[in-house]
Amino acid sequence: MLARDVMTKPVLTIGADASVRELADLLVKYQISAVPVTDRGGKVVGMVSEGDLMRRTELGTRKARSWWLQIFSDRDSEAADFVKANAHKVRDVMSKSVISVASDTPLNELAKTLEESNIKRVPVINDGQLVGIVSRANLIRAFATHEHRIGLEIERSDESIRKRVDEALLAEPWMKGLIVNCLVEGGVVDLWGLVPDETVKTAVRVAAEAVPGVKAVNDHLVIRWYGSGT
Repeated sequence: MLARDVMTKPVLTIGADASVRELADLLVKYQISAVPVTDRGGKVVGMVSEGDLMRRTELGTRKARSWWLQIFSDRDSEAADFVKANAHKVRDVMSKSVISVASDTPLNELAKTLEESNIKRVPVINDGQLVGIVSRANLIRAFATHEHRIGLEIERSDESIRKRVDEALLAEPWMKGLIVNCLVEGGVVDLWGLVPDETVKTAVRVAAEAVPGVKAVNDHLVIRWYGSGT
């Protein structure tokens, strides 16, 4: 699956010159937590979220610095906090560093981007044009839909299931040097073999359970330490 398969479109946006009040009204009206910010040409120039409105002077929630922290704080960070708490324009409270993906970005790369950048959503941009947005919620919905589709798939033969389980295990680097025997009857998988620890034991079972067509897994794996003296 690619970004275009799960992204939300069309995308609500707000202008960089819009007021913070307009931003708050937009978030409340459409029950969303963030929107891309665009310039007059439609180019994405920032992202703004409800988090950008949490520390406001109007709410009495402006970030307060203790006296000892003020000693080590710099002029720029204090000025930035002031702007965040008092600015009236979206351009002054938005995050200007925009991380984006293309519509043909695979979901594994997209998830990695969200995780490594510690962000909750990412705009989808093709040739400079905003075509969608993907949030963590979109990925969860994609997972739920995928699981539902798996349940609707046709019955697979025991032979094909066994082949798929073997292939799934051989593809994992943590299986190097290990031999696990797989028997399948009526879609039920029985696993036999020696593994070095509980973590690998669990991973083998999970890998088998993830194969389409598998109805249940019986884990007969034995933990054996492979160090010296065995």
